[in-house]
Amino acid sequence: MDSLLAYQLLRILSLTLLLSSFSRISQSSEFCDAGTGFGDSGCVVSSKSASKLLIKGGTVVNAHHQEIADVYVEDGIIVAVKPNIKVGDDVTVLDATGKFVMPGGIDPHTHLAMEFMGTETIDDFFSGQAAALAGGTTMHIDFVIPVKGSLSKGFEAYKEKAKKSCMDYGFHMAITKWDENVSREMEIMVKEKGINSFKFFMAYKGALMINDELLLEGLKKCKSLGALAMVHAENGDAVFEGQKRMIELGITGPEGHALSRPPVLEGEATARAIRLASFVNTPLYVVHVMSIDAMEEIAKARKSGQRVIGEPVVSGLVLDDSGLWDPDFINAAKYVMSPPIRALGHDKALQAALSTGNLQLVGTDHCAFNSTQKAFGIDDFRKIPNGVNGIEERMHLVWDTMVESGQISVTDYVRITSTECARIFNMYPRKGAILAGSDADIIILNPNSSFQITARSHHSRSDTNVYEGRKGKGKVEVTIAGGKIVWENDELKAVPGSGKYIEMQPFSYLFNGIDKADAKYLSSLQAPVQRSKAAS
Repeated sequence: MDSLLAYQLLRILSLTLLLSSFSRISQSSEFCDAGTGFGDSGCVVSSKSASKLLIKGGTVVNAHHQEIADVYVEDGIIVAVKPNIKVGDDVTVLDATGKFVMPGGIDPHTHLAMEFMGTETIDDFFSGQAAALAGGTTMHIDFVIPVKGSLSKGFEAYKEKAKKSCMDYGFHMAITKWDENVSREMEIMVKEKGINSFKFFMAYKGALMINDELLLEGLKKCKSLGALAMVHAENGDAVFEGQKRMIELGITGPEGHALSRPPVLEGEATARAIRLASFVNTPLYVVHVMSIDAMEEIAKARKSGQRVIGEPVVSGLVLDDSGLWDPDFINAAKYVMSPPIRALGHDKALQAALSTGNLQLVGTDHCAFNSTQKAFGIDDFRKIPNGVNGIEERMHLVWDTMVESGQISVTDYVRITSTECARIFNMYPRKGAILAGSDADIIILNPNSSFQITARSHHSRSDTNVYEGRKGKGKVEVTIAGGKIVWENDELKAVPGSGKYIEMQPFSYLFNGIDKADAKYLSSLQAPVQRSKAAS
């Protein structure tokens, strides 16, 4: 009875907070409401959303070069990048003197409007993307979950969800079962729908988890299609056992989540996936690398020459697991994600791996649930929806944690937040670059400005924030998406329906030379051996 009363109180409190949050957004941010429609939303967009823009005097930063130059944009495309560009009176001019002009961030890992653990993530394709724009991210790649195993039905469902989009997006596709239909649909996704990556969950037993046999079939199919295989690497069987162990010990709170799935289980699954990918000889992408154990397996494989990409996420880079032991359930539950946020020390190790190139790019795994949803597990951590926020905070936290601290350069920052994602998923140089001909997805970052993160001011629909109270240096002051100014002077001009679906082609640079390696392997077998048959 006490638990039920507590749950009802939490629900009332959460709804109150959410309503006040929406009110603040509509009053202070000129935040266009997705509920008013798409093309005829009635949104008043700033006059600075003109088709011609000139960004003057900033330091233009690409992944391998930086220079002081102007950037001229026309009809959503970068036309010229050079000093002292002269323009007419019909061009909107932004002064970027003393600031960095960079490609907009690309978040490789998000879950918007995702049905999961008996509920749906609180951010949809409008609120999540609007939050991204306020934080300097101008494109993301979301994960399509099949509908009853059907990839095509899943794709259509997500295209419908994405009609609210206010910035560009792409799709990965999850594989949750295996048969001939799935194999055929994978071909359709790659050849007709613009999907070039497939994710395999080695965790979530009884729901999304696949076994080694399915993973091998998937790796082979990915290789034949030139699609990148991705894994959520945790030993799902062992996690299930760990969860039972915690419940038997009477550990039912959020701390039980971390205790039930320790780093060794992430390391084991990462090692297993890497070895199976090596056996098939196909590239592998390990999502949300959260532990030293997993990071070291990736570093070892890369050192041996294997094509493995490691993606840390912001929560793993800047947080530790202490919040899970908070005596306040709501505060503790907001940190529950999988793999878990690890103990102090893993964060610094992941930062070091990112700075030395053992990990290659930064995502968020933005999968936000409000406190009411998290309260589903008030008596059993296994029922707490897994996921944290990050789509709005990523660019600021990576700058403050990695650049401001001197661990990486400004060009490296562009590489790990934008360019490398564009290269891996075959969108470069359309995305991830400030070059003539590239899409005009651009941010202006002031390294001398400061930021502070709070649930009161963020643009996610969640009533909590795992980075609550965090302050730092380096603020995105202007975001330009598709040539339109959508974030300026702390005002958001997000228009529902203005985002585009970006089709991504197969056979990225990660596949270069794979055929030659296969031929070398075949020639090395020295088999079959010709033997005479023994007389009967």
